[in-house]
Amino acid sequence: MGTGLFTRVRRLVAHEGRWMASLGLWVARRPHGVGEGDTAVGYARAQAPTSYGLVFVFAVETVGVSFMLAAYPVAHLVMLVLDLYTVFLVLGLHAAAVTRPHVVGPGGLRVRRGARLDLRVPPERIASARHDVRFPDANRTEDGVLDLAVAAQTSITVELTRPVTVVALSGRRREVHTVRFHADEPRAALAAIGELLPVDR
Repeated sequence: MGTGLFTRVRRLVAHEGRWMASLGLWVARRPHGVGEGDTAVGYARAQAPTSYGLVFVFAVETVGVSFMLAAYPVAHLVMLVLDLYTVFLVLGLHAAAVTRPHVVGPGGLRVRRGARLDLRVPPERIASARHDVRFPDANRTEDGVLDLAVAAQTSITVELTRPVTVVALSGRRREVHTVRFHADEPRAALAAIGELLPVDR
């Protein structure tokens, strides 16, 4: 196995572990990576109806397929495992979004996309932040811009003084000078980010 392929597999396995661990954090109502003095900025509320709808559909499918394959034990077991994994995957991805919020604190801004992406922006790299509702094209990536849309929208745009490096789940790296993300409570998020900016900016 090549080094690049091994790295990608390792990152995917780590991602699996993170969303599975998020289920436990969700049940325990414990956010990940939010310390004393930090402000947690949730973003999962907009995707909750879709996530719960998918869980319901997959759960119904699991029951239906189980009845259809009851006379075929091997096929029934295989499909049951796959269907249950799908249900837990959807729940786990939503749990990761709930328990891994964006974080604003003395260390700067930490923007996340569930268990897939975790970007830290030092406070000195933040030039400005504004409420800016956008509906980015998921099939087109703007050069130097990171879009972390939820329910196909972002609500806050942060401009940086210097680029930061974003590492995707695949391991691909790119430099960005603008970060756009969604916040359930954009005003509270902007107020917290504003406290990181010098008064003279």
